[in-house]
Amino acid sequence: MTEQEKEILEEEAASESSEDSATDSGAPDGEACKTDSGAPDGEACKTDSGAADGEESDSEEEAVSEGDGKMSWAEKRAAKKQSKADKQTEAYKEQIAQLEDKVMRQLAEFENFRNRTNKEKQQMFETGAKSVIEKILPVVDNFERGLAVVPEDKKDDPFVDGMGRIYKQLVTELENIGVKPIEAVGQEFDPNLHNAVMQVASEEYESGVVAQELLKGYTYRDSVVRHSMVAVVE
Repeated sequence: MTEQEKEILEEEAASESSEDSATDSGAPDGEACKTDSGAPDGEACKTDSGAADGEESDSEEEAVSEGDGKMSWAEKRAAKKQSKADKQTEAYKEQIAQLEDKVMRQLAEFENFRNRTNKEKQQMFETGAKSVIEKILPVVDNFERGLAVVPEDKKDDPFVDGMGRIYKQLVTELENIGVKPIEAVGQEFDPNLHNAVMQVASEEYESGVVAQELLKGYTYRDSVVRHSMVAVVE
């Protein structure tokens, strides 16, 4: 063997050793799996890495879906609470309206009761006052009758003058409380004010007019205490 052939063999051995070292250390992870343990192990390596990536993506999707579920449940709960609060608010408003209506009705009833009570009191007072006035009027009549028959020469007598002053004071006080005499003579007959006891002939007044007053009548405020007893022209 010549030196030239030795050099060729050495170069071939060096190239084979470099290829082996490249196969052992320079190949990728997947190729290392194929080189070290064969195709099944390589597939297992690929399967393991793919399964890990798949599990990570599934866990992320589950977390997202779980988060969406929590938000939806919270929204439903909030909506339920709001609906319940709205129902309670409507119920409270209805109760308030009922109570306000009840109070207004009670206030109206109390106002009517107070007005009715005041009216009844006023009627009772007027009835009592009219009863007293009816008892006083005959006294006034007697004063008028007594003073009407006093002779002219006796009118300056101190006794007659005193009786006249008492009569005027009594009439004045009756007027102050609302007692007034009813006008009769010369007025047209009014059955609400006059009580006709007779008819007379008269050239001075027309038919249906009061010609003579037999007993003076009186009113207390707007009500008649005593009708006037009159004679009406035929």
